[in-house]
Amino acid sequence: MDDLDRRLINRLQLGLPLVRQPWQVLADELQSTSTELLDRLHARLEDGVLTRFGPMFDIERLGGAFTLAALAVPEERFEEVAGQLQALPEVAHNYRREHAWNMWFVLACATEQDVTETLQYIETLTGLPLLNVPKEETYHVGLYFPV
Repeated sequence: MDDLDRRLINRLQLGLPLVRQPWQVLADELQSTSTELLDRLHARLEDGVLTRFGPMFDIERLGGAFTLAALAVPEERFEEVAGQLQALPEVAHNYRREHAWNMWFVLACATEQDVTETLQYIETLTGLPLLNVPKEETYHVGLYFPV
């Protein structure tokens, strides 16, 4: 990563400008071109420096439902189960934690009933007990990690 990569990542954490040509606005701000910025973004996604780039939606305000859940996955099955979860369109993301409940994931579904059915399906698919941790209250935490 060079200085432009760092400045781009830092700027993208603040959101894209809500204009017709957001990448041109960013290019002007960062003294680059929109093509260069997009190429760099794709390169950082491909090399794993960035794992995701995209919008964050409040699924409940859009009429959907979601939950946070966890599995206690034996280490020898961790990659297998991660692949099973990643193959499900309802799984927004999953990640490892250093805890007995070592695989956490977020489900985003159309309805609460779909959440319940998907959680049951995951238990059946993996053969593992599942911990469901639905949201009780919403907090907005603006995160910014300068690079």
